[in-house]
Amino acid sequence: MITDEELSRISVYMKQRYGIDLSQKKVIVNGRLENYMKRNGWKSINALMDAVENDKTGQQEKMLVNLLTTNHTYFMREFEHFDYFRSVVLPWLRTKEGSKKDLRIWCGAASSGEEPYMIAMVLSDFFGLERDQWDTKVLATDISTKVLQKAMAGIYNVEQLDKMPEQWRRHFFKKLPGGTQYQVTQELKNEVIFRQFNLMDPFPFKKKMHTIFLRNVMIYFDEKTKQEVVQKVYDALEPGGYLFIGTTETLDRSSTPFQIIQPSIFRKKEGK
Repeated sequence: MITDEELSRISVYMKQRYGIDLSQKKVIVNGRLENYMKRNGWKSINALMDAVENDKTGQQEKMLVNLLTTNHTYFMREFEHFDYFRSVVLPWLRTKEGSKKDLRIWCGAASSGEEPYMIAMVLSDFFGLERDQWDTKVLATDISTKVLQKAMAGIYNVEQLDKMPEQWRRHFFKKLPGGTQYQVTQELKNEVIFRQFNLMDPFPFKKKMHTIFLRNVMIYFDEKTKQEVVQKVYDALEPGGYLFIGTTETLDRSSTPFQIIQPSIFRKKEGK
């Protein structure tokens, strides 16, 4: 079992570099590293961390981040957000951006791709035959290169598509030989741009976003880090832009600059 001292070393490293607070996650950290260390012959956490900190290529750090970040997601998760996006946000954007036809939507915790592909499907449905006139591409980022590779491949088991509307499954997925897996169509893949990104880094956007999905990622941040990220998100949004967070997450009502639309849906004031 990992010692408190070893946990502290990993926690400090992940907190400083990625804002992720693992100080109360001893069992999870132990479970994720135990098998990896056995398989790769590491004698101790400290030996592993020495290698991570001394590896100039960054490969060991990448491995550690892939192991320690949770990426549990599925299609149709918290679907009420997509309902709101389709019924309220997109009609507002169609009017607001009617002349430029340029939408800027960012999914900041893309994981294995289900969420950004869902956003792209909703956009395709909403704009229909008009879609070719609009730039509706979704930027999808994640800290983990491992899940991004999975997202870009776009291959999912039949069970993962269980709750999806039949017309979406038919239109946006093709069944692979063997019948137990589906792959996202090239048409849908072309609508999502996947990139590796650390939310602790400065946001690199040249233009402000209209909508940001940052769902189920801030549960790993302490309050101070969360407030800093929320402020960066606020600054990165167009006036009137929307932020979606996980339904089990909260923002401090007294300190957030956002208007609270629903407990997990927030809006930047228009005209600011």
